[in-house]
Amino acid sequence: MSISENIALVRKRIRQAAARAGRNPDEITLMAVSKTFPPDSIRDAYQAGIRVFGENRVQEFANKIDTVRDLADADWHMLGHLQTNKAGKAAELFHAVDSVDSVRLATKLNEAAASLGKKLAVLLEMNVGGEAAKTGMAPNSPELHQLLTMAPQLDHLAIRGLMTIPPFTEDSQQARPFFLKLHELRDQIARRSLPGISMDVLSMGMSHDLEVAIEEGSTCVRVGTAIFGQRTIA
Repeated sequence: MSISENIALVRKRIRQAAARAGRNPDEITLMAVSKTFPPDSIRDAYQAGIRVFGENRVQEFANKIDTVRDLADADWHMLGHLQTNKAGKAAELFHAVDSVDSVRLATKLNEAAASLGKKLAVLLEMNVGGEAAKTGMAPNSPELHQLLTMAPQLDHLAIRGLMTIPPFTEDSQQARPFFLKLHELRDQIARRSLPGISMDVLSMGMSHDLEVAIEEGSTCVRVGTAIFGQRTIA
């Protein structure tokens, strides 16, 4: 099947899941995760109506950007773990960084965005499954508390919400408690009405579990394989 046909199928899945949850599907963003795929695939997705794209590596996207720069209204998001020494380049290349997992990284991104004269949208990455091999802050960690407290000083960052990748399981239903946990954490933070923070975005759900994520409140699903096909490299 073509990329446009795949996108149509994914949008149908989103509509059906939203209907089950009594939600408006137009409130759910479909992000195409284009990591490892060539610019031609990005263009095909763009032609099929996708405007939000996710990439995992700074250098990979740096090698692509010149060939897709003409897609003027495309919104480029950094999804992968970001080292602080690449914060400056990420702030330059991307409209948003969806994987902020430390005070140090947030500070570096804020400094980089300030030097560029831009406001950088960010999401806080949460490790809701407590997996040692994954990045992200624990929901009750001092790191998260400190980051939320210092948000007003990060005046070149727009902290828009939370992101998570739950522990992988073949049964998508097993991801439900982790999605619920992120939703509850978002609501807890939102109730505090902290300066410099909006909690509009819940980025959760991928190709195999997007329906469950939508039922639990996701506002952005990150879909790679179901749009572009299987990756031949990691």
